[in-house]
Amino acid sequence: MHKIWTDMFWLGLPVTEKILRSVIVYLFLIGGLRLAGKRELAQLNPFDLIVLLTLSNTVQNAIIGDDNTVLGGLISAATLLLINYAVVRFLFRHPRLERIAEGQSAHLIHKGKIQDDQLAKQTISQAELEAAARRQGIAHLRDVEEAVLEPGGIITFTAREPIPEVLRHRELIELIDKLTRDVAALRATPPALPGA
Repeated sequence: MHKIWTDMFWLGLPVTEKILRSVIVYLFLIGGLRLAGKRELAQLNPFDLIVLLTLSNTVQNAIIGDDNTVLGGLISAATLLLINYAVVRFLFRHPRLERIAEGQSAHLIHKGKIQDDQLAKQTISQAELEAAARRQGIAHLRDVEEAVLEPGGIITFTAREPIPEVLRHRELIELIDKLTRDVAALRATPPALPGA
């Protein structure tokens, strides 16, 4: 029984080393994901997903070292959570640094026109943009006025507002359809007999 407790809680590395390993890997991943671009954060294709999954497995050994104890894992996890909390709070209090760390938003569609240069810069294909629009309930890119890739990696869409002529045309078509249905209903009704 003693061996079980020793294997679970006897650290193979000093606590300071566990904490430093976690901090170094955290900072490396933050920098690496920032350099990789915004699409890595939210607009994942299968290749991006594979990279992120293998990345987490790759850095696991750098964080835990030769220590597979429960206590060592808890120390590493707590360190990652604490440093993330500290970084987020720090950036919240320093908006300029937050803008530098997160980057700027990118207009992928502006005034209804697809910005091919921005799509290329952000490595987002038109098919991926169309799929993102459909996920937000927009059937076609021609119905989009603005599409913005936010610093967090999410694409937000603003649908085009129909021009007044289009709205009036729709109303007229609806009225014609209603009149057509009413006339058809009148024709289908047998005429009333006189004196009946």
